Amino acid sequence: MGSFLPFALPDIGEEEINEVLETLKSGWLTTGPKTKQFEQDFVEFLGGQVKAIAVNSATAGLHLALEALGIQPGDEVITPTYTFTATAEVVRYLGADPILVDINPDTFNIDPNQIEKAITPRTKAIIPVHFGGLACEMATIMEIARHHGLKVVEDAAHAIPTTYQGRLVGNLDTDATVYSFYANKPIATGEGGMIVTPHQEIADRCRVMRLHGINRDVFDRYTSSKPSWYYEVIAPGFKYNMGDIAAALGIHQLKKAYMFQEKRRAIAEYYREQLADLPLLLPSFPPFGDLHAWHLYVIRLLKGDRAEFIAQMSAQGIGCSVHYIPLHIHPYWRDTYQLSPEDFPKALATYQQAVSLPIYTKMTRGDQDRVINTIREILIK
Repeated sequence: MGSFLPFALPDIGEEEINEVLETLKSGWLTTGPKTKQFEQDFVEFLGGQVKAIAVNSATAGLHLALEALGIQPGDEVITPTYTFTATAEVVRYLGADPILVDINPDTFNIDPNQIEKAITPRTKAIIPVHFGGLACEMATIMEIARHHGLKVVEDAAHAIPTTYQGRLVGNLDTDATVYSFYANKPIATGEGGMIVTPHQEIADRCRVMRLHGINRDVFDRYTSSKPSWYYEVIAPGFKYNMGDIAAALGIHQLKKAYMFQEKRRAIAEYYREQLADLPLLLPSFPPFGDLHAWHLYVIRLLKGDRAEFIAQMSAQGIGCSVHYIPLHIHPYWRDTYQLSPEDFPKALATYQQAVSLPIYTKMTRGDQDRVINTIREILIK
């Protein structure tokens, strides 16, 4: 057995390191010139038609986006049960109720038919999650939203540079899109996120609320050539700003987004080729011409015990994970909303079979062969 092969690993190069060193030497560590540059670069990456607001996590970004859209206590927001808890918890931050719905097991994404069934007079928004980096059926979702007058906030934590019908996620005419730059994401700043929106009023509200409800950015106040000590608190905001050290990483990670996607795509294609004859369901590829970010590569076991499979992989020094434990199984969501495991049968069945294999840009072909050969040894007995 070789050294431990992790489930995920960030890909940090000399460019990022040098940018961070420059930031440290500059004396500006909090939200400042690097953060502003990262935001500007992100706008350009998406074609210049949106506004970008850097934050300290995708969770913060989702919270700010929903707050800016006016989600209030008593409102309902529809989202899939098959997601990380952050997608739903931000709805509770605002006193509203997340309404969980089932998924399409072929894609792990929200089932638009279930969205339609879940809409009530209290429904105000939908949060589709682009699971693993594969875009949701956004045309159908947007049609539903327009018909019922609903807002749409995309959880794109996994989805850079994902495309849908030839357009980058972030340019799909939704109210807001939120990305994650957590350490294992397609581009990584350690912690961090980005809100993008085509609407100036949403961007303005997010900027104010990300830093205590103050009506002037600290960077603008501290770098002005004129006395600029005065500011006003216009709302009870939050502490959600991104600092310049994280942004310094993001500047160069963003430049590599397409290169990273190509490396992950090649890994996904090799897995598909080498695992095709095993008792597994393999993940869906995107429609021809579109990009899948391949943040995750999730297989579904058709034989054997999932926990035992992961244990055997670990015993051979290979890290695997499970994405995700559906929300309706977790004690808080289950008990708060009186949910049962069987309420969302497709999500439950998918979860019971799901295993996330290692996929990251530093994986070599030898690393992949080690994963593949170990899977074959476990499943072919």
